[in-house]
Amino acid sequence: MNRLRKRAGKFKCSVAGFIALGIVGLTTLVHSQTVLPPVDILKAPSADVIKPGNATASSGYVPLSKGTLNFNKHIAPIIYDNCASCHHPGEVAPFPLLTYQDVKKRAKQIALVTADHTMPPWKADAGHEQFLDARLLSQQQIGMIQQWVAEGAPEGKAADLPPLPKFASGWKLGQPDAIFEPDAPYQVAADGADVYRCFVIPTNYTEDRWVAAVEVHPGNRKIVHHVIAFLDRTGQARKLDAADPGPGYTSTGGGIGFPPKSGGLGGWAPGNEPRLLPAGLGMYLPKGTDIVLQVHYHKSGKPEVDRTQIGVYFCKNPVDKRVRTVPMLYLPLRIPAGDKQYVVHTDMKAPADITVQGVMPHMHLLGREMTVTATPPNGTTRQLVHVPDWDFNWQTTYAFKEPVPLPAGSKLELTARYDNSADNPVNPHNPPQEVRWGEETTNEMCIAFVYYTVDEEHLTQGKVAPGFGEGFGAAAFTGNPQGLLRQLTQMFDKNGDGVLDDQEKAAMNQFIRSNG
Repeated sequence: MNRLRKRAGKFKCSVAGFIALGIVGLTTLVHSQTVLPPVDILKAPSADVIKPGNATASSGYVPLSKGTLNFNKHIAPIIYDNCASCHHPGEVAPFPLLTYQDVKKRAKQIALVTADHTMPPWKADAGHEQFLDARLLSQQQIGMIQQWVAEGAPEGKAADLPPLPKFASGWKLGQPDAIFEPDAPYQVAADGADVYRCFVIPTNYTEDRWVAAVEVHPGNRKIVHHVIAFLDRTGQARKLDAADPGPGYTSTGGGIGFPPKSGGLGGWAPGNEPRLLPAGLGMYLPKGTDIVLQVHYHKSGKPEVDRTQIGVYFCKNPVDKRVRTVPMLYLPLRIPAGDKQYVVHTDMKAPADITVQGVMPHMHLLGREMTVTATPPNGTTRQLVHVPDWDFNWQTTYAFKEPVPLPAGSKLELTARYDNSADNPVNPHNPPQEVRWGEETTNEMCIAFVYYTVDEEHLTQGKVAPGFGEGFGAAAFTGNPQGLLRQLTQMFDKNGDGVLDDQEKAAMNQFIRSNG
């Protein structure tokens, strides 16, 4: 599996930025491009991998009678349901998988990468029974692919071929209710450091709105690395824009130049699939708000032009509950060089009765495993998500089919494991060196975004959840303020003496200001 990973490009992400990107995690599946390797580096499954008629050849697989398996009747439905959404023209995958010829040409690859669960990309150890849109094949489906390849990949009868799946052209969720874009295209230089350009777009709404989904259309996918839609009601973004010539303004450090206390509408990374929130839930877009569209540009080696758009879909029915986001953080990461089993733990308590809608883990290249659990006051622990083989290239929001109710005082716990040894094939440092929290891909992070609603909030009845702030920073400190304060102290205590000097205090205060 490691040979399928490619090293991520240089990438910065602030805490606030990833919270903004994550706030509509329930409406997206976030991943970056991962491709199947060339055929010639793969070992084809031999006849010994699957022996038709031998039920023990693949655990949990019951083989079909030899000679009965074919593409049109058995394999096409698997490919269409689980692969074609990315593997069709115009999408993130590098080649289509729509016809018999498409699939047969890569049949040996497909047999291998489905058998080792590299494809379809799904990193959690649970799927269909718990999460929406789980990209996880059953053992029966995996075994059928292997047996089909071992038997020569026959095509079958044309009459058995199901209809090709239909893919929306243009906006995947249909025409948006509103489309926002910068006033003018932005010129990106050929070379140099990455650019974070913030485009200030007034909404001019005179009343509050509720948003069910956003869909981002990068104007130039060659250079657009990711997009985050912040909100600003303070006018600060307009002042920064006015002081910077050209469309928008450039921000540094992955932020937007001021605390994002007004929240956000989410964002985009390669491969995002937008999804409407369930009826009765919504994201808050206050009247008079400016959208601050932060676009991360990774230069291509030649001059480029971009004009990224964001489509907004408003809730069509009354919104009873606001979707909120809290990041569980472990800030004082100090991963020693050569440490293969660096483990950290953090926790927080639910300050009220809440219902968890989903969880999005986030680490960088040294991350290997993350587990998030919830323990109500009765002591019965439930695993919310476990990612046993973390891959920076596939970052998914795990949205629950059945949201998880948690009473006040429930303990949410995060445990993460890192590998900073030379044995980690994606370690960005050779030889390994100590790694701490930071925005570059070569730094590390430890976050689990928890998406939730507050049970006592019923907006249709005029009941607003008390004590829950609108911005990201307020949400971050709701469940464990003392614990996070200790983490910040440890994070900026560079000399490890347990006391922050004036320089360390200044650095901590700047971090807090930048991240809300």
